Amino acid sequence: MTSPLILGPMLRHVGETSATIWVETEAAATVRVRADGRSWQARTFAVHDHHYALVELDGLEPGAVLPYEVDVDGERAWPEPDSEYPASVVATWETGRRLRLAYGSCRTSVPHDLQGNLTHGVDAMRTFALALADGYAERPDLMMFLGDQVYADITSEEMQEFIRNKRDIDEEPGEELKDYEEYAHLYRLAWSDPANRWLLSTVPTAMIFDDHDVRDDWNASHDWKQKMEATSWWHGRIVAGLGSYWVYQHLGNLTPEERADDELWQRIAGHDGDDEIDLTDEVDAFADRADQEPTSVRWSYTRDFDDIRLVVVDSRAARRLDPDARALLDPDELDWFDAQLRGGFRHVLIATSLPFLLPMGLHNVEAWDEAISQGAWGRRAAGVGEVLRQAVDLEHWGAWQDTFQKVARMVRELAAGERGPAPQNVLFLAGDVHYSYLAQVDRDDVPGARVLQAVCSPIRNPLPRVMRWFSVVMSYGAATPIGRLAARSAKVPDAPFRWRTVKGPWFANNLAMLVDAPDELRLSWHTGVVDDGDQRHPHLEQVADVRVPADPRARVTSG
Repeated sequence: MTSPLILGPMLRHVGETSATIWVETEAAATVRVRADGRSWQARTFAVHDHHYALVELDGLEPGAVLPYEVDVDGERAWPEPDSEYPASVVATWETGRRLRLAYGSCRTSVPHDLQGNLTHGVDAMRTFALALADGYAERPDLMMFLGDQVYADITSEEMQEFIRNKRDIDEEPGEELKDYEEYAHLYRLAWSDPANRWLLSTVPTAMIFDDHDVRDDWNASHDWKQKMEATSWWHGRIVAGLGSYWVYQHLGNLTPEERADDELWQRIAGHDGDDEIDLTDEVDAFADRADQEPTSVRWSYTRDFDDIRLVVVDSRAARRLDPDARALLDPDELDWFDAQLRGGFRHVLIATSLPFLLPMGLHNVEAWDEAISQGAWGRRAAGVGEVLRQAVDLEHWGAWQDTFQKVARMVRELAAGERGPAPQNVLFLAGDVHYSYLAQVDRDDVPGARVLQAVCSPIRNPLPRVMRWFSVVMSYGAATPIGRLAARSAKVPDAPFRWRTVKGPWFANNLAMLVDAPDELRLSWHTGVVDDGDQRHPHLEQVADVRVPADPRARVTSG
C-alpha cells in the first residue's frame, strides 16, 4: 500500500516547550501528530503541485522525551508498519543540559550499495543513523547541516533518469536541475533512505545552503553572475532553488516566533478555509525577489542553548557582487552578524558553510587572486585572476578581504572581552572543502578566549586521491610561502591574527560531534566502515578525538 507520506516526518526546530515537524504528503491532507496523549494538526499547503505541512507542537514540558506518531487524513503514516527502527521521539531542551551537536556538509545522494560506496564512499550520516538505532551512539540535541545538502549541478544516475523522463536532457541545462519539480525529486532522493529518514525524524535539524544547493561557485563574483544570467535557464534555476530551499530547509530552521514574522508563513497561518492554500505564485515571487534583492530576506539565524550561542551565517546569498564594493556579507547582513557576537556566553559557535580560517597558504592565494582580479596588477592580470577564481574555487572568506578583515576584528574584540565577558571559546564550524581539520588562532595574537575552527566535510562526497594531493599542496605545502609573497606583492593587508592547522587534515567521509563536557569541549570526527562486504550495514569508526580544555590558556590535545 502506498504511504501518504513522500518525505518525513522531519523533526526540525525544537525548544524547551515546542517542536516543529515537517512532512511532504502525496496529496492535500490534514496532518496530525500524536504524542503523550495529545495531538496537534495542520492543513497542507501546496507549491508547484507538491503538498507540505508544518505541525507545531506546543505546551510541551522541558526535558521531555516523547515518542510520536503521524496521521494523514486519519490514516497512520508514521511509524511505518514493521519498521525495524526505534520509535521516533521529540526530545525538548532543558536548562542545564550539556549540548551535543552533530554537524557536517557536502552529501551526495547515490545508492548505498557496492557501486555507490566505491564511487562516493560510505555515507557517514547513514552510518551514524544505524549506530544510533542500535544503541552504539548517543542522540545529539541538534544536527547541523552546513551546505550542499543536495547537488543541483552534479546529478546522480537516478536523478538523470528522472530528468530524461521529463524533458530532453541534451538541451540546456542538461543533467543539471531546471525547475521546482526536479528539485522536489532531488530532495526525495536525498532524504528517503529508511535509515536516514528515521534519523531525520528523531534528531532536530538545522541547515544552511552552500553553492551546490544551487550551482558550483554560486555568487563567486559579478562576472560569474553575469554569465549565468545570460543563459536561457538560470532564472528558472535560481527561482526553483531558493523557493525549494525555503520549503525544504529554511522553514524548519525558524522558531515559532520567527515563523510568525515570515510573510509567506503568515499566508499559511492566516488561511482559515478547509481547502488547501496554493502558494506557488507567492513562493516563486519571493524567490525571485530574494535573488534580485538579497536584503529582502535573511537566511541567517541564531540559537542559544543556555550559555552557548550558535550563530548560523549565510555566506552565499547575502553577498554584494558589485566590483567596486565587493562583500561576502552585505552591510545589512554584516550589521546583523555584528549584533550577534556578544560576550556573556561560555562558548560562541559560528556556523558557516565556508571555512573562515582556510589553511594560511590558501587564504593568502585567495586574497592575492581577489586583489589582481580587482586590478592590482592591471587589466590583463585582472582577467587571468577572474578565470582562476572560477576555475579553482578561490571564493572563500579570504577572497573577500574587506569582509574578512571586519569579521576578524569582531572576533578578536569578542575574544578579548571588549563585547562583554569573554567566552572560553569562539569556535567556527564549517564545511565545503572536502577535507576535515582543526585550526587555532595563535594565542599571542588574540588574548582572552581561544579562537578555533573545526571543519567537517564531506559527509558523503570524498575528493579523488589526486585532488587530495593537490589540496594538501595548495593548503599546506608550497602555497604557504608563495601565497604570503603573492599577497604582499598585491598589497593585501595582513590578517589581524595568525592561525595554523593543529589537527588533520582527514579526507574520509565524516560526521563531526561537538560535546560540551563539564571541563572541556570534545570534538570528534566519525566515518563509516564496511565489514565483510556488508555494504548496507557499515559500522561507525572514530577518525579523531580532540579535547579543548575549559581554560583558554591550556593546550588543545588529542583524546
